[in-house]
Amino acid sequence: MALVDRDGVVVAANDSLGALLGTEAGALRERAAADLVDLASDGRTWHAYREVLRGRRSCFRCIRRLKHGDGRSLWAEVTVSPVPDGRRVLLSIADISDRRELQARLRHLQMHDPVTRLPNRTLFFERLAAALEEPAAPWEPHESHESYGYARTGRIGLCYLDLDGFKAINDTLGHRVGDRLLAAVARRLTECAAGDGHARGGGHLVARLGGDEFAILVEDSTGTEQLADLARSVLDALQEPFDLAGQRLSVSASIGVVERSGRGTTATALMQAADTTLYWAKADGKARWTLFDPERNAHRMTRQALSSTLRPAVEGGEFVLEYQPLVDLADGAVRGVEALVRWHHPQFGPLPPNRFIGIAEEDGSIVELGRWILRTACRQARQWQKDHPRERPLFVSVNVAVRQVWDSDLVADVAGILAETGLAPHLLQLELTESAVMGSAGRPLQALQALSDMGVRIAIDDFGTGYSNLAYLSRLPVSVLKLDGSFVRGFQDEEHANAADELIVEALVQLAHRLGLTVTAECVETAGQASRLRRIGCDTGQGWLYSRAVAPERITELIGAEPLPA
Repeated sequence: MALVDRDGVVVAANDSLGALLGTEAGALRERAAADLVDLASDGRTWHAYREVLRGRRSCFRCIRRLKHGDGRSLWAEVTVSPVPDGRRVLLSIADISDRRELQARLRHLQMHDPVTRLPNRTLFFERLAAALEEPAAPWEPHESHESYGYARTGRIGLCYLDLDGFKAINDTLGHRVGDRLLAAVARRLTECAAGDGHARGGGHLVARLGGDEFAILVEDSTGTEQLADLARSVLDALQEPFDLAGQRLSVSASIGVVERSGRGTTATALMQAADTTLYWAKADGKARWTLFDPERNAHRMTRQALSSTLRPAVEGGEFVLEYQPLVDLADGAVRGVEALVRWHHPQFGPLPPNRFIGIAEEDGSIVELGRWILRTACRQARQWQKDHPRERPLFVSVNVAVRQVWDSDLVADVAGILAETGLAPHLLQLELTESAVMGSAGRPLQALQALSDMGVRIAIDDFGTGYSNLAYLSRLPVSVLKLDGSFVRGFQDEEHANAADELIVEALVQLAHRLGLTVTAECVETAGQASRLRRIGCDTGQGWLYSRAVAPERITELIGAEPLPA
């Protein structure tokens, strides 16, 4: 302790203060108290100290790092408070080094993972937040990369990874072996981060975020190439087997890589991008790194937006049907139409089926959507029949997803809709993909058989692209094969004809006819194609040569009109 007058000069000091500062207590008299404990080092502390001396503040306390008399550094808590006589203040200094050391140890335990000794999730996000808040200088001189200097770039990078198949190791070999593996992985990640010649002064932060998830934070990154090199080095390092107490283990990792400007980026946005990219790496086959792609992410976000609004859109009447003619190749007459659904999305505009049918199949809304398509198409076909009673009625072909067979009573739905609309069963054709039909067994096969028995025609769509089992084909209740357009494109004209494609189509047509099936060729775009298909013996054509998918009013104009060019 020391007594200090109102001018800040030491009046008296005890022996403990002298010993702490490495001098005699008497030698401290007449010295400025602020100099003894460095109170003038910053303006805020100096102002508070002066306020106590002037009697405008009752007490002031701060923490200072001092040099002990024996030369070691110590942490001291400095307190300045008035004494009752009103003419002096009391300066008290307490050595709190042990307390600070304990706090540091407790913080280290709190901020580090006990298994790998790496920084944990809490410390990682603390460092990430600090890196994003740190202002970036436009340019700073720096040493060459050879001397491990770094430039402030204002950019930030992240390698976010997890181990492929780690759960299986834990389940089969136990958590003790799993923990040893995690610790060994942590050491290799730390070596990879330390080996990056572009690392800033403190090096890259390697953290375990939980489970088998790790992150390497790259502050002031030099660009995506630096992150790509780091990700590649991590994959190479982890491919080397691990020898753990007699256990030789091999492991791989999937890594999501994100690199961007720190300006305008939040920790949440960065981690969302990293998590998405890690998912892509897993989905693309694991044991690889994948760089964040804004375009791919925008597609994913659009997909999520479509998924969340698909069910309400069915109820809200946002879907419409267009129809593409199915033309008899022999005489050019329109025999039927295929119903094709379109989504008039209020945000994204008109969407073709390939933008949302897959989503509908995943979330199950295809059942409700498919029921709407079937009812609308049958009602329209029946309306054409009523409006043109003297003309040969058009059949309507409707695509059916496998999930509609599994998740709903398709037979009951079809029977109910035909009864409701008054459409004859033979004027309805249901199209299923080749892989779906060929894999049919049990309930799906029973449903197809019941529909066929009802008089509904079953067609295999995109035939020739799946895993055709021709022996099985003869036992299916199928009446139509729709040849995939890839075959038809092979002979658009005589000059550039593909003889192999023509032979394949001819063989398929002959096979179908011998099995009592009719054949429809998709993607007919030229008169040359139509001519060759007719000569081969194909029954029906569909494609832009005749018409694109159009509104029902345009189909009405074709009924009873002159035949389309055959």
